[in-house]
Amino acid sequence: MKPNYESWSKEELITRLRELETKKHTKSTSHSPTSKKPFHFSSHPKRKIAIKFCYSGWEYNGLAYQNGPTPLPTVEDVLFKAFVKARLVDETGGLDGCGWEKCGRTDRGVSAAGQVVSLWPSTKHELRYVSILNRVLPPTIRVLAWSPISPDFSARFNCKHRHYKYFFTSHGLDLSLMQSAANRLVGEHDFRNLCKLDPGKQITNFHRCVMRAQINPISPEDDGDNRIYVFDLVGSAFLYHQVRHIMAILFLVGTGLEQPSIVSALMNVSPDTSNSLPDAQLPLVDRKPEYQMADALPLMLWDCAYADSDVTWQIDDDGTESGTGSDLYHQLHSIHQRSLIHTTLDEHFLNATAQYHSPPPQYFPFSRTGLTPHTLPRSTLSREPVLGVPLGAGTYKRGAKYVPLLERKRLDHVDVANERWRIGRGSKSSKQKQDETLDDGIE
Repeated sequence: MKPNYESWSKEELITRLRELETKKHTKSTSHSPTSKKPFHFSSHPKRKIAIKFCYSGWEYNGLAYQNGPTPLPTVEDVLFKAFVKARLVDETGGLDGCGWEKCGRTDRGVSAAGQVVSLWPSTKHELRYVSILNRVLPPTIRVLAWSPISPDFSARFNCKHRHYKYFFTSHGLDLSLMQSAANRLVGEHDFRNLCKLDPGKQITNFHRCVMRAQINPISPEDDGDNRIYVFDLVGSAFLYHQVRHIMAILFLVGTGLEQPSIVSALMNVSPDTSNSLPDAQLPLVDRKPEYQMADALPLMLWDCAYADSDVTWQIDDDGTESGTGSDLYHQLHSIHQRSLIHTTLDEHFLNATAQYHSPPPQYFPFSRTGLTPHTLPRSTLSREPVLGVPLGAGTYKRGAKYVPLLERKRLDHVDVANERWRIGRGSKSSKQKQDETLDDGIE
């Protein structure tokens, strides 16, 4: 018989509602699907592989995983989580648990087209790593290929050389002077004045070998003053922010504010090195002068090179038009097409502005304008002209007076900075690590 709820009291109605809710919960629980069995990584075999991938640096807080919070995600954190989601690595073990190793670190804003990591995923057979990972990765990180590797392979130490590209326009620059300066980089030199000094790393050897330093055009000649060039820098290894410091110096040379010999001078860090440099009577520069490094956006880690016997890069493409390779190419081609439209729109914004506003006076390059820092024309109000020294990607360091590099304030000598860190922050850091170890032991 259907109950007559209209005659029930408030307390009886509440009791009835509770009974119905209990029955509903019991019924839903009894019919719920069986939960997935836990995945035991220890029961699955492992094999070592290398992954080659690209990423848009401006979207991330650098490549390296960070323990603390960061304004933007890091590439390693996002890529590692993709491996976890695909059940290829155990999240509880972290990067160390799967033998994760990267080839070269890139900082915030710097992109890569051929970055490589090696690791031990839990799998016995060859999988479609490219398609599996790209399905769970954001479009700003794309896995390009993978390779089976030997157990003793190291993504870092097996790398034969690293190839960086820095893109820039020819606006206000003398490319022949820049190439003359770049030629001086080739060979093994001490680059302590062409990198960021980090006492926390306690580096004492700043010798690195540059195999190639070449500037080449990549856009048609009819682009005029906005023709795009690339600086290709190839070396066995690089120091912290070395490429961006080198580009800052090349920009100074391209404008005419510095001579190409400034590169040799900055590498002349001791009396013993002057004999190996091409320029005679170089000043001794054993401490780095203060200057701002170039912008991060145009910098790309283009390739990490390995011996053919170490890696055999493979893809998942099955040969059909809808294969993974075709899909990946289509994705990146679409992004490129959209960026070309953005460039055209920005060009038309500039053209619209030029109808009403005149461009500022062009002082650079001095080799073309015939000017020097001392002969710059004053404005109609007799104000000193403001120089915009290029830093790449349309950014400039503006100032009314240019101070030559070798006349600027110098940083402390490397040995002094390292010793001060060891006595100060270094000892505190060591004590903190000891305390953290004790805390971990207690827990």
